[in-house]
Amino acid sequence: MALLKCGVENCCYNEEACCCKGDIMVGGQHADTSRDTCCESFSQRKEDSYTSSLNHPSLTISIDCEATNCMYNSNYRCHAEHVDIKGCGAANCKETECSTFREA
Repeated sequence: MALLKCGVENCCYNEEACCCKGDIMVGGQHADTSRDTCCESFSQRKEDSYTSSLNHPSLTISIDCEATNCMYNSNYRCHAEHVDIKGCGAANCKETECSTFREA
């Protein structure tokens, strides 16, 4: 489980930079840079509400990851201690990115 900081404020799972989904999927099967990744779990927030699979936001989260070229990826799981997801103003998942990505 990674300590997740989510900067995608308009995601329905984001509450106070924490994710309320429980787990996320990072895409980027052929990623060479963080710009080639995305949070596939992103869902645009409607108005001022958020969606939660959990009772409260969690600081740590399980992350599945398709970016096999990332040094933190092992068997499609992220093993970084801290993960930053960026995408201020994103309208879809392709406008987000895992800024923790480091090419292996």
